[in-house]
Amino acid sequence: MPNFKYLFKRAKNMDYKNMYQKINNIHQKTGKSRLYIFNDMRKCALKYGAGYSDYDLFEMYNLTDDERDTYITRGRNNDLIKKYNNPAYNHIFRNKVEFNTKFKDFIKRDFIEVNTSKKEDVFKFMKKHSVFMAKPVSGTCGKGIEKINVKDYKSLDEIYAYLTKDTSNYELEELIVQNERVKKIYPDSINTVRIVTIVENNIPHVICAYFRIGNGKYVDNFNSGGMVAPVNELTGEVIDKGIDKNKNLYAYHPATNEKIKGFKFPDWDKALAMVQKAALVIPEMRYIGWDVSFSDKGPILVEGNEYPGHDIYQLPEHTHDKKGIWPKFTKAFK
Repeated sequence: MPNFKYLFKRAKNMDYKNMYQKINNIHQKTGKSRLYIFNDMRKCALKYGAGYSDYDLFEMYNLTDDERDTYITRGRNNDLIKKYNNPAYNHIFRNKVEFNTKFKDFIKRDFIEVNTSKKEDVFKFMKKHSVFMAKPVSGTCGKGIEKINVKDYKSLDEIYAYLTKDTSNYELEELIVQNERVKKIYPDSINTVRIVTIVENNIPHVICAYFRIGNGKYVDNFNSGGMVAPVNELTGEVIDKGIDKNKNLYAYHPATNEKIKGFKFPDWDKALAMVQKAALVIPEMRYIGWDVSFSDKGPILVEGNEYPGHDIYQLPEHTHDKKGIWPKFTKAFK
């Protein structure tokens, strides 16, 4: 059943200029009339909760109705979030310090918030960890994250001044030492796996998993230059090539020439057990995308996402059978 309240809100706030541009692009690619595409978009919105971006990204114009019904769309994703997540608890996942404190048993590394800690405690952290990550406390998509080496500064006071300038508020984290096999694919970022869970009747279900790989930056985020590749959530094996936001496909990582498809994560069973346990920590938040790092200490949590994206899991370049992952969700509902 479509969420008409959501659809009305989307229609009211829609970027019609962008929508018409996508219609025109699809028209040029397919030869289908603009009126047909518009009406088909509207049909997909009403029937599957797919916005025009979903329609374009998933190439729904090339799918049958049965195939379209296998995709988790933005509307369906929002319905899941509304059903499973209490927004009063969102702050735990949006604030890195709160998250690390709540899930400290799963992160297995030191951290400290700069602005709320004593200066001497921040200095103590920097003396213990001469190279560390500085993350905006409320940052998203890997933006603003820096790797800081104490040796690059004249003094700890200089670093502290830099971290407290303006209204900045950073959380400092001990570096994660990646498992050597994962590090080999791309050593300059922590390459994580996004594992999505849903808790139904107090039972955590692993829905899907995706390998997020850095490419030229310290972060692996897809929206910050990284790439993604689907992972078999049962076995931990990467089952397709990597792809970046510009839809460039990578059989081998361009920086290391390491093969992506076929890579198998170490301790995958431990990673699954960890996220299933973490999924029960906050009963009010039952639909989470966990970013898992495979470290020298075993699988650990990097962060949790209370608004799991739906787009990177179903890119046409990865859905060779033209089927999305919605059936994996509906299986968990049963």
